[in-house]
Amino acid sequence: MNNKMKALIWKKDGSIHLVEKVIPKIQHPDDAIVKVTLSSICTSDLHIIHNAVPQAIPETTLGHEFVGEVVETGKNIKKLKVGDRVAANCETFCGECFFCKRGYINNCEYGGWHLGCKIDGCQAEYIRVPYADNGLTKLPENVSYENALFVGDILSSGYFGAELCEIKKGDTVAVIGAGPVGLCSMACARVLGAERIIALDIDDSRLEVAKRESLADFIINPSRINPEKAIKDLTSSRGADCVIEAAGGENTFETAWKIARANAVVALVAMYEQPQILPLPEMYGKNLIFKTGGVDAVHCEKLIKLIEEGKISTDFLISKKIPLENIKHAYELFENKVDNCLKIAITYGE
Repeated sequence: MNNKMKALIWKKDGSIHLVEKVIPKIQHPDDAIVKVTLSSICTSDLHIIHNAVPQAIPETTLGHEFVGEVVETGKNIKKLKVGDRVAANCETFCGECFFCKRGYINNCEYGGWHLGCKIDGCQAEYIRVPYADNGLTKLPENVSYENALFVGDILSSGYFGAELCEIKKGDTVAVIGAGPVGLCSMACARVLGAERIIALDIDDSRLEVAKRESLADFIINPSRINPEKAIKDLTSSRGADCVIEAAGGENTFETAWKIARANAVVALVAMYEQPQILPLPEMYGKNLIFKTGGVDAVHCEKLIKLIEEGKISTDFLISKKIPLENIKHAYELFENKVDNCLKIAITYGE
């Protein structure tokens, strides 16, 4: 068997290269090796290439969003066996440390965002997954690889944002950003009981997706309409009960706290490449609660169950399928949103 595979790496100068690497081996008894069947490009991969993720290590294989088949397991693995179809968690976590036991797996003392950042990721033909019993979730027979591709990252991020908001039945939830994470946030907010969902984005095509997929009840383009006034008009002048900021744009943080009603929760699930300003004197008296941080993707099994039951679907997010051999072109299409691209599924030959 050939011990080489194709993998996409990044360099400090911001370039990406499809190279040959050695197929990974088990390094720890808690590892598993997965043959990747589908992967995807995430906005955070772009942040790495732009040198906006200080902990990222150059020449690491990119990518953390994937599904595949287990081909080898370490001796400590109990939940998985060779041949299992699995979805991957974007976080690496031990399950036993102070933070993991409290569900804060993003802050695992021995893990966190490792795949595609600190260790080789999934934009390769094979990947080594540490703590695989925690980081991989077995797929039911009636859930396809496509159905589950986004479970461990953007769907988990959307659920994380909706969960942070402590949504109550009947709430009006505003979601800033109708990109993949924002759209997933809308879907999860609905599952958690939101009565009305308002999508905000400066891209009309993305707002149309939110409306077409019945994810948003109202859509607002802040480049044409004052979002603060529009939302007050929809909420008896109060503002949104909950706001999920999933855009990470130049002024979207400011928009988030301005459109929130007094005593609302503002959940920040976006990644920012520039520092943001928290104008405390200006917002004094609104008594807002801000929640932010990397996704604690602890609900993969629950999300797969929701997919299996037909309560959530992310299939519509796949705009294109492109083979690994052409992944550099896929990055160009994704970064420049060519043809209103939402997500690209990277395919792998037999």
